[in-house]
Amino acid sequence: MKYRTLGKTELKVSSISFGTLPLPALKREEAKKVLNEALNRGINFIDTARWIM
Repeated sequence: MKYRTLGKTELKVSSISFGTLPLPALKREEAKKVLNEALNRGINFIDTARWIM
């Protein structure tokens, strides 16, 4: 996974983000599996917006 520095901070965020918008359509256990897989692959940029404009 590639990481980038977030603005002028020292935070390193993954180049790929994980959007959680579709998760409510999944059963709870399946949603956990999907999110954990993203985390296991190094994704640490989680988008929790309720809608996309």
